Amino acid sequence: MPKRRPHPSDLSDARWELIESVLAAWRFERRRKALDFGRPAEHDLRGIMDAILCGPDRGPVAQFPAPLPALEHVYGYFAKWADEGVVAQLNGLLRQLLREKEGRDAEPTACVIDAQSVKTSTSVPAAGQGVDAGKKIVGRKRSIVTDTLGLLLAVLVTAAIVQDSVAGTALLDQVVTDHPATRKVRVDGGYRQHLVDHAATLGIDMEITAHKPGTRGFKPIPKRWAVERTYGWLMLHRRLARDCETPTRSEAVIHIAMTDLMARRLTGENTVS
Repeated sequence: MPKRRPHPSDLSDARWELIESVLAAWRFERRRKALDFGRPAEHDLRGIMDAILCGPDRGPVAQFPAPLPALEHVYGYFAKWADEGVVAQLNGLLRQLLREKEGRDAEPTACVIDAQSVKTSTSVPAAGQGVDAGKKIVGRKRSIVTDTLGLLLAVLVTAAIVQDSVAGTALLDQVVTDHPATRKVRVDGGYRQHLVDHAATLGIDMEITAHKPGTRGFKPIPKRWAVERTYGWLMLHRRLARDCETPTRSEAVIHIAMTDLMARRLTGENTVS
């Protein structure tokens, strides 16, 4: 097989070492339940991940450079990892490692919620879209929860018409389940009082932060700017400039983007620009 010219998005040995155990455990568990348990695996997991990383950031996924696995195999693995929570597991593992590297506890006690409306591609059915009247965008809304370092805790992709507080309620419930140590959350003025009340029933103190009256131009809000920076990181990934997937697949692409970013930070490698 001819040797492929490496891409900047390809996993280095150090980054592959960070995630290999999770993917290997997933493959072992699936094959253990299969009838052909003893047969050698057909596709290399590192090659699959290289192809997934190559797709979002290096052009259309149909243009994988040979000899990466074929598109249908790559998307098949991506779909399984999305549906079975593997990409979320990778995100959680690297987030804990990075928090510990930064001198923080593995689990956060404070978080930030924000929403971003984005346009969709022409392939997305109209039934899965909506209109964000405030931002005049027809498409989808990405609501995310990050810790104070800007690392992803939870994500929910909905039609753009869904109100921020509705998505925020679902995200808070998820945060309480997955990160029970969380006691503080910050949001902007777009979130309504009933979300504050819901947070209180969960034992979480919610703080609504906003610019001071008369503020002009862009001024980061203290302690809430981290989530804005996270959206900036995500928008560096070409696949996220528009929403091209189903909501659950879109959430998985966001997990993949954050996994790539955190792996590079853990190994001291430059991020893909």
